[in-house]
Amino acid sequence: MGLDIAMVAGEPSGDLLASRIIDGIKLVQPDVRFTGIGGPNMQSRGMHIQHPMDKLSVFGYADALKQLPSLIRTYTSLKNNLLTHKPDVFVGVDAPDFNLRLEQKLREKSIPTVHFVGPSIWAWRYERIHTIKKAVSHMLVLFPFEVDIYRKEGIPVTFVGHPLASQIPFNPDKLAARLRLGLDPDSRILAVLPGSRASEVKLLAPRFLQTAQRLLKHDPILQFIVPIVNEKRQKDFNEIFAGIPVNNLKTFSATDTGRPIAWDVMEACDAALVASGTASLETALFKKPMVISYVISPLMKKLMEWKSGQLKPYVPWVGLPNILLQEFAVPEILQDEATPENLAAACINALENTEYIQDIQKKFLLLHESLCQDTAGLAAEAILNAAQSPA
Repeated sequence: MGLDIAMVAGEPSGDLLASRIIDGIKLVQPDVRFTGIGGPNMQSRGMHIQHPMDKLSVFGYADALKQLPSLIRTYTSLKNNLLTHKPDVFVGVDAPDFNLRLEQKLREKSIPTVHFVGPSIWAWRYERIHTIKKAVSHMLVLFPFEVDIYRKEGIPVTFVGHPLASQIPFNPDKLAARLRLGLDPDSRILAVLPGSRASEVKLLAPRFLQTAQRLLKHDPILQFIVPIVNEKRQKDFNEIFAGIPVNNLKTFSATDTGRPIAWDVMEACDAALVASGTASLETALFKKPMVISYVISPLMKKLMEWKSGQLKPYVPWVGLPNILLQEFAVPEILQDEATPENLAAACINALENTEYIQDIQKKFLLLHESLCQDTAGLAAEAILNAAQSPA
């Protein structure tokens, strides 16, 4: 009999990360059965989806409160199912508010738990380390600096690198990407990435489109390309775009190429205006100059401050490229500072400052090299070992 592995991923980035782990495990043990919550990438690897990933795709506390009844039903249903059928190991991929709670319940019943993608305790709410210690049999982290944090607390940990670093080419082919998207090979192009969540699109897309309008006054032939993660986000974006029209702007939705449409957009562009999050790291791995921006609602800000007991993060950066490089390598324009004027000025620098562009590309290459590990293999080894070990 093969192993039974339960997994939970709550958003597109987690779905992609988890699918790579499944690939790594199947290379070692092809007869493993996977079940749980995931998206299309995990399902394409043969995972049985008990609940669709959209059930967990909420942004922070405000959205979670609105969808609390649905979240509770999903959590209770999955927990009861896993406690009844007892998988050999549970793997929670990111989604810490959901997964850590579930992991603690499972571990109390002697089910080993592995958590992939350490919560950003180095930035917010370090006290979560105590919950992690109770909930997690083994932690898999994406970034090398995280290892010392967990070792210091006595939590088994493995640095597995970031799977995106082995999936994204060290030398992106901008021309090929433009041909795939039907873009002019010689145009100057800015990628606009307002996020994959409804709340992100609502808050960021208007500012980003207003920024594009301003940039066209500076460069009337500048082109804009926008990746759209699904039909819901396309509808959300179109409603905003109708009120803030921008010439020379094209949107692109998911393709059948087996890779995220955002990757084609990142590879094709000269620079990017991007929401803080995984997309900023992906943009860095494609060696593109960028401007990172983010806006949260006043209610969300108050809830975060209340929940964390902090007015700001422990570290001075919010963008993953800057956190990993330990410097403001790329501009972060946040909250009230995220005006079209400020964003446009930063974008012009990212598009036109040759010295800056060359410098940031060198830094991103070193960053890429540091994160490029055999992530799938290292994660698979840790998970399979956990399945054979006491919880």
